Amino acid sequence: MTATTVTDLYPTRGATEVATPRQDPVVWGAPDAPGPFGPADLHAFERDGFLALDELIGEDEVAGYRDELNRLVEDPDVRADERSIVEPKSQEIRSVFEVHRISEVFAQLVRDERVVGRARQILGSDVYVHQSRINVKPGFGASGFYWHSDFETWHAEDGLPRMRTVSVSIALTENYATNGGLMIMPGSHKTFLGCAGATPKDNYKKSLQMQDAGTPSDEALTRMAADHGIKLFTGKAGSATWFDCNAMHGSGDNITPFPRSNVFIVFNSVENAAVEPFAAPVRRPEFIGARDFTPVR
Repeated sequence: MTATTVTDLYPTRGATEVATPRQDPVVWGAPDAPGPFGPADLHAFERDGFLALDELIGEDEVAGYRDELNRLVEDPDVRADERSIVEPKSQEIRSVFEVHRISEVFAQLVRDERVVGRARQILGSDVYVHQSRINVKPGFGASGFYWHSDFETWHAEDGLPRMRTVSVSIALTENYATNGGLMIMPGSHKTFLGCAGATPKDNYKKSLQMQDAGTPSDEALTRMAADHGIKLFTGKAGSATWFDCNAMHGSGDNITPFPRSNVFIVFNSVENAAVEPFAAPVRRPEFIGARDFTPVR
């Protein structure tokens, strides 16, 4: 199957910025389907495009995952691997991708029913991991992630056809209001914003450090913020935020002494397998956008 055989419901990376009403459900599963989420949770997710949990994993579990994060970040072989992204200024590791493949500890987290069970409820099917990574936001100058819709990139550069993808960010350190926490515009997931400008070849090499292609205009962000507002997420280590693939989100720089680290897992429906990119000359590498659609078991 190629992108030419699939209708492009969400045009982007053209000459102009174009807003398209969402063509897909937000919650694909039945509201009363068995699983960790209750019907009220799924309703809130459908309405807002996100759902925060005060505690997904306990303190002892957090300590184990944080130790594994530190082990990976301090491993010279991991640092030298193309799956590691470093801060442009400090040269400290910013992210390590495909952690569910290079770490059995994080692979077990992906298979945890508290995690994958919620993804199945939202997406209404078996799921596979489209992307996983640890994000390390050390204190004193770690840069943020500019406003974006993940689906815009995954559609344009990875070839995901439909909005049937969900992310979870699990905090491994406390998220304060001051250390570069996640921000989401509630309700923004109901409109797809196709961005202006063509995708450069190997855009991922730059975008993983500083987003450029696929970023909304200031005018569009101003309108969206006025319409939806902005929610800043705080919480202790072990808390988690589930959010829709099309939610407009970003985070600020961390200039405090307090690090902010998290595990980020993206689940995609097996019924929404990636095809060829819709708005990029080549696919991104598989450690960023998976081509192995094996369901999580």
